[in-house]
Amino acid sequence: MMMYYPGMVTCDSVTYNGSNLPAYFFKELPKKVMKGVGDSGPIYQCLGLNEKVMFGMAYLICNRNEGYPLLGREKEIKYFMCTMKEFLISNCSQILMYEGLSGFGKSQILMEIEYLAQGENHRTIAIALTKVSFHQNFYTIQILMANVLGLDTCKHYKERQSSLQSKVKTLLDDKFHCLLNDIFHVQFPISREISRMSTTRKQKHLEALFMKILEKTVKEERIIFIIDEAQFVDIASWAFMEKLIQTVPIFIIMALSPFIDSPCASASAIMKNRNTTYVTLGAVQPKDIRNKVCIDLNVSSISKELDAYLVEGSCGIPYYCEELLKNLDNHKILLFQQKESEEKTNVTWNNMFRNLTKPTGEFNIFSLSKYDGVEEVCNLASGVRLRNLSPPASLKEISLVQLDSMSLSHQMLVRCAAIIGLTFTTELLFEILPCWNMKMMIKALATLVESNIFYCFRNSKALRLALKHNVTSFEVHYRSLSLKPRDMLARGEQEELREKEGEVIECHIIRFRQPMMQKTAYELWLKDQKIAMHLKCARFLEENAHRCDHCRNRDFIPYHHFTVDIRLNTLDMETIKKMAKSHGFQNKEEIMFSKAEMPKISEFFSEDLSPQGIKEKILGFFDLIITKMKTSQEDIIPLESCQCEEILQMVILPLAHHFVALEENNKALYYFLEIASAYLILGDNYRAYLYLNEGEKLLKTLKKEKSWSQTFESATYYTLKGQVCFNMGHMVLAKKMLRRALKLLNRTFPYNFISLFLQSHVEKNRHFYFLNQQGQEGPPPEKKRLAQLYQQTTCFSLLWQIYSLNYFFHHQYYGNLAALMQVNTALETQNDFQIIKAYLDYSLYHQLRGYQGMWFNYEIMAMEQILNLPLKGEGIEIMAHVADTLGYIKFIMGHLDLAIELGSRAHKMWALLRNPNKHYIVLCRLSKSLFLKSRYKQLIQVLGWLWDLSVAEEHIFSKAFFYFVCLDILLYSGFIYRTFEECLEFIHQNEDNRILKFQNGLLLGLYSSIAVWYARLQEWENFYKFFNRAKTLVPRRTPTLLYYEGIIRYMEGQVLHLQKQIEEQSENAQDSGVELLKNLERLVAQNTTGPVFYPRLHHLMAYVCILMGDGVNCDLFLNTALQLCESQGNTLEKCWLNMSKEWWYSSSELTSDQWLQTVLSLPTWEKIASGKISIHDVQKNKFLMRVNILDNPF
Repeated sequence: MMMYYPGMVTCDSVTYNGSNLPAYFFKELPKKVMKGVGDSGPIYQCLGLNEKVMFGMAYLICNRNEGYPLLGREKEIKYFMCTMKEFLISNCSQILMYEGLSGFGKSQILMEIEYLAQGENHRTIAIALTKVSFHQNFYTIQILMANVLGLDTCKHYKERQSSLQSKVKTLLDDKFHCLLNDIFHVQFPISREISRMSTTRKQKHLEALFMKILEKTVKEERIIFIIDEAQFVDIASWAFMEKLIQTVPIFIIMALSPFIDSPCASASAIMKNRNTTYVTLGAVQPKDIRNKVCIDLNVSSISKELDAYLVEGSCGIPYYCEELLKNLDNHKILLFQQKESEEKTNVTWNNMFRNLTKPTGEFNIFSLSKYDGVEEVCNLASGVRLRNLSPPASLKEISLVQLDSMSLSHQMLVRCAAIIGLTFTTELLFEILPCWNMKMMIKALATLVESNIFYCFRNSKALRLALKHNVTSFEVHYRSLSLKPRDMLARGEQEELREKEGEVIECHIIRFRQPMMQKTAYELWLKDQKIAMHLKCARFLEENAHRCDHCRNRDFIPYHHFTVDIRLNTLDMETIKKMAKSHGFQNKEEIMFSKAEMPKISEFFSEDLSPQGIKEKILGFFDLIITKMKTSQEDIIPLESCQCEEILQMVILPLAHHFVALEENNKALYYFLEIASAYLILGDNYRAYLYLNEGEKLLKTLKKEKSWSQTFESATYYTLKGQVCFNMGHMVLAKKMLRRALKLLNRTFPYNFISLFLQSHVEKNRHFYFLNQQGQEGPPPEKKRLAQLYQQTTCFSLLWQIYSLNYFFHHQYYGNLAALMQVNTALETQNDFQIIKAYLDYSLYHQLRGYQGMWFNYEIMAMEQILNLPLKGEGIEIMAHVADTLGYIKFIMGHLDLAIELGSRAHKMWALLRNPNKHYIVLCRLSKSLFLKSRYKQLIQVLGWLWDLSVAEEHIFSKAFFYFVCLDILLYSGFIYRTFEECLEFIHQNEDNRILKFQNGLLLGLYSSIAVWYARLQEWENFYKFFNRAKTLVPRRTPTLLYYEGIIRYMEGQVLHLQKQIEEQSENAQDSGVELLKNLERLVAQNTTGPVFYPRLHHLMAYVCILMGDGVNCDLFLNTALQLCESQGNTLEKCWLNMSKEWWYSSSELTSDQWLQTVLSLPTWEKIASGKISIHDVQKNKFLMRVNILDNPF
């Protein structure tokens, strides 16, 4: 290039892009053919700070894109709007300073501000500085004045000189014009006075002139001065700006990176000025990162895994997000596909959770270009592990610079922490640090926390809360800080460091602030060093890789470690005894003691007891247990709640990844299955799915091994897959997985009628044999056999529920066999918990099938079984489970009073046992029973407990159910506990939450309730929006209480829409009505729909009939519904039915806005509780379904 472009400084496009200098520093040169160079690409001349570029600099580096929104910076723009308003009103100087690290999007904020600042009588001057600018004396003011005087548009020095002469002649004597020569590159004659002047005097004359020019200018128009990269403002310019803001009303807006050294005195004075607003920029929130990615890629949605990777990896920094996306694109990892219709897509295991992350609604308008009406989505290429991907070179360089600035000891600590993972405990870090003592480590950690390398957290709840939202922008008050004495500030810094050390001691969980730092530090280790460190970590973590003390240190998959030997550390006898005890093995003394504690069965259930007497005995028994739990001196109640989620995050997950790094695939598989099982217990289906996919990759590498342990792992894998499919409502897939698991567990489930008949005969004989042998003592099965039996029990429990969903008559035989096989398998385990659970499942199966003779016996057998249990450990948990499950069964069968009695006792027991995962479920069920009974005072109390639990545990599911009941209160009870707007806001904020999204029953209910609300108000556009969302969830049928709660509200929405169709005399209204009535009848006939839902279903059927002009069937359904309400004690539905009956057969007409008037007058619960409004008046606030259709086409 020196040969072909002589006499100039040139560079290629790589140097041009990497220089980070603004475009005006370069000029593109014409291409020349160079010897030995095929295609050189663009060649640029580096102009530097010379005359040619000096006056074209009054703009920012990049231009604002009209079609690209500024994402996630509403708070920062609000700071500008408030300061701008203050500037315009007060007519005094205002300074707004944005401080943020490189990549936070400061330039984009200034571009948006420059656009918003445009207006009449406003002069906006926006410039971007560079590192070179700092060394050019008075450079920033030079550019400001060039723009004020209009010199930036002049093409030649003579034009500038002429312009200057005309503008300063009244302010400056001709002999002083030469002062402007150097600063504006003009050539006025140098006068004798000026030639004799010192540099300082020249500067003072120049500053005085500029001040006069600005004073004159601001009288005509307001000046808004915007400076990007303001950390490069030179000292002379800072000094002038300090005087300027005190003299002339001007609005200065700056964006700057943190000062490397202490700022100069003038800069400090400006920061401390009373009219300065100093904002430290925070990160962009996860939803805005998602929106940015979708807009950048021009797609309608991205895969959940990609979303999680970019949100975590970018830490909310826009530049990091862009670099990560470029890196993925360079590695051919991003896969762009046409969006498939959800209705047309056949559900498979691989696509079950795909393309489920979309930008928020307000940004869909930017998304995006559609070709022939087809939207694109972005997935990941198959077989990619984003976790193992090396960070892009640009981000790695940033991390390396940070590492190099640390001391060697701090570098070592960061590198050791990087081996453990993104999140780690101080205990494990101390274990692997070479030759460190605890004091050294705490001090180093405190320093690294202070310097923003690490976060520290007291517990996993605090960690989860912090990861939900990034730190937002905040205002720093330097003026207040400056008022403190210097010695106090010095002491404050020392005290702050000591406080950090104390905080680190209290916090045992540490996390890297930026994943890029962890990955960069990890890659600095050699391969052999990594293996040694991973092994060290694995040995330490292995000792705690099980459930918490509250859950008796068991495996998440029962008896898993007895079946698969994966331990690195050898077991001593004491550990073996502890493990055996944790799985329920008791010695003779413990068994004798437990039996002596409880009353004999014959004393408890005498033969002449009536059902009412048995009910009183059972309730009295639970009351006795609760009293003993509260008053017993023994260690019955646990000291702390379940810690399994923290162990999962801090121990088992890292351990699995350590074994992957060590290429110990069998051990890694073991822990990935444990992780999947744990997430299923915690209700997180998506995470379970992810780690099952990790397990699948490892299973494929181990297929050559034919051991029993390997077969068991495969069976467990399919069992867990079956559970995920079941929870997601994909029953065909679930059934396939469960059958496959049973085959591997040597318990094939029949496929045809002949094998079904033979297997049923065998199982009945086994059942009678087990029942006859139950009273006799026998040796328990060996541990490996127990592991096998537990997996079989899980499969059978799910299978009978799947077969119960099907309408074909022969499926009832398969369902009956599966339920019986669950009981027999549970009896073979000789485990009380398994047997009792199986008895209660079998009882529920028979009640739903309508077999009145058998269910009562199995409930009694379950109660008899718990009388043999000790009042401690697992025994007390089984008793709570029985009270809970019996309450659920009684609710679903419509015995509301008994459901409340049992539910309230289960609530007390789970609260005492400190088990929030069980506690919230019983509160949800109890609230529904009280709701149907219209016992509002107790209902509000239970909802208060549910809310407190959801807040304390950060539990999204219980909070969602809380709002679901609040919507029910609005729709059916006639008063306000939480406003509709609050409920709607909760849905908007959390509908993409992975727990809610993949627990479709609750989300179906929330969407349908909102749709019903809008349908009643006849706001059909809003109705369709939520009704269509609910419609996508309807096919995911699960035999759960939540699904039926949701589907009934969805049906109500359909009924109200049918009313609209009939009023509009739609062509397909009659067909829609017939189809809707069939669907409602099918729901009533379905085995898994509990009788508690029948009154509402019959009510809806009656309304459809009267809309269709079928008065006879309308009467039949109404009377049936009223009879059911009477027998169940369902006062809520009974009141509504009586109002409907009275209204439908009256001659009065309903105005179209009557429900709107009712809504506007709904009282709050506070008014009802204070007695200002009676419950009797509230019950009249029911929605009356309109039937005054003038011309019924049917």
